[in-house]
Amino acid sequence: MSRTVFCRKYQQELEGLPAPPYPGPRGQELFESVSKQAWLDWQAHQTMLINEKHLSLADPAARKYLQQEMDKFLSGEDYDKAEGYVPPTS
Repeated sequence: MSRTVFCRKYQQELEGLPAPPYPGPRGQELFESVSKQAWLDWQAHQTMLINEKHLSLADPAARKYLQQEMDKFLSGEDYDKAEGYVPPTS
């Protein structure tokens, strides 16, 4: 059976991550409080932010921005959306 966590984003017991996403205490905290689904949703949103806002991960300011947005996204707070993005219609 897979490991479950109480996901801080979705506020319910869900399947947990298979391993910490970062090294150190920050990664351990995410491992213990973020579900696999929330992490996958964040990765998709992060990719959209990087692409739509033309962020360079070599830029420390861009990395700091993404870290702040990740914290907001995973905590259920208001987070930045990509301006002008229109999701595909089915």
